Amino acid sequence: MYRQTKNGLGKHWDFIIVDIFALELSLFLAYFIRNGGSLPTGDSLYRNLILFLPMLHIVVAFVFGNYSGILRRGYLKELSAVLVHCLLMAGFLLLYFFIVQSTDQYSRAVLILTGTFSFVSMYVGRLVLRYLIKHMEETSLSLPYMLVVTQAAQAESVVQELKRICYNRFRLTGVVYTDQTVPAGSMVLDVPVVADLSTYGEYMRQQVVDEIFIALKLSDPCLPQVVSPIEETGTTAHLNVPSLFPASFPQTVSQFGHYTAITSSPKLVTRTQMALKRIMDIAAAVVGLLATGIAFLFVAPIIKIQAPGPVFFSQMRVGKNGRPFKIYKFRSMYVDAEERKKELMAQNQMQGLMFKMENDPRIFPFGHFIRKASIDELPQFWNILKGDMSLVGTRPPTLDEYKQYELHHKFRLAFKPGITGMWQVSGRSSITDFEEVVKLDSEYIRNWSIGLDIKIILKTVKVVLLREGAE
Repeated sequence: MYRQTKNGLGKHWDFIIVDIFALELSLFLAYFIRNGGSLPTGDSLYRNLILFLPMLHIVVAFVFGNYSGILRRGYLKELSAVLVHCLLMAGFLLLYFFIVQSTDQYSRAVLILTGTFSFVSMYVGRLVLRYLIKHMEETSLSLPYMLVVTQAAQAESVVQELKRICYNRFRLTGVVYTDQTVPAGSMVLDVPVVADLSTYGEYMRQQVVDEIFIALKLSDPCLPQVVSPIEETGTTAHLNVPSLFPASFPQTVSQFGHYTAITSSPKLVTRTQMALKRIMDIAAAVVGLLATGIAFLFVAPIIKIQAPGPVFFSQMRVGKNGRPFKIYKFRSMYVDAEERKKELMAQNQMQGLMFKMENDPRIFPFGHFIRKASIDELPQFWNILKGDMSLVGTRPPTLDEYKQYELHHKFRLAFKPGITGMWQVSGRSSITDFEEVVKLDSEYIRNWSIGLDIKIILKTVKVVLLREGAE
């Protein structure tokens, strides 16, 4: 029998409990000090805060991935992680107070003391828990005993990788060599080599073995001899199937009816993550379309006066994995802009498959302003609501640009296109090489998370307000 391990926050439930306890203890202690020995449970305002803090903590931890790699972080990195988490908690807490209009009802002293105590207690609590976990892993008999079966040459790399991810999952108890006899007292890192192929079956019969990790090629002739004792004993086995895909592509096992397949993608995401991204997009689209309607009242008359023609500009663009769709903008160029583009290609400041030109003569005077303020992008919230685009993504190319793409350029289309993205907030005016754009977009796709989207949105607000790097 094999119990699948949890991923995400569920894997670190112990750290979640410790952090929530630290938060609540800090609030109680801060209130106790500020109010001369009384407890916050007697104050309805702070009773709500007692209930709200754990929920806020879990949301922030989920969105920003605060527990990722928590057992491998050094003391300084852990200190930094706790500080960032506490600052994010404080920021969202202030936003909550502002929304419910209760900022002035809470004691600043209590809030400051709670934040300070939380930072200290969460850091100390995490360090103590990490020490206890590592101590328990060394002494615990409850974790499954894992045996590694591999060739001697790759044994060290296999053991090293398994030790890196073994937290709360298994204990490495031995290594079996399939291609040589075992010298007495042999060790791989700190794991003993307990058998070779001739003694492997007898070891399985006599010793405690809960699971076996087999790191062999499918073409290895000794594989049937390795599998036979596993079949006879009913031991759980994990077969490492060498993938044809690059190591940078995360992989998982998928079931297609009777077929089992290794699924590989630049970024593996959960349904929950994609649902949250879509919810963010819909919420942003509703607000954005309201802003579009208001902007239309002021923008439309000026566009009509300075450059007679339609208020909106539409153009076919290329979206996720090559899907064509029609994008919408407030028109910022004269109506013959597309025809004049061919005449100006010699002045293109971008190296590669994008067009950018300083003081583009196709833009009418007011068009420069709405571009600088990013007002021209507002109608794209309709594309977001329809599902053609996302709030954060990669900028969609034109059909002409897409036709000239080399194969590796299409990587940037693996996600839905967005109004803003990694390269837009990384100094888009200073980037003149299309390959750099592809690199930044690829980095975004490989490292995508809800937290990264929020960071890009916040940076976009700063760029728009300060009018930095606008096209």
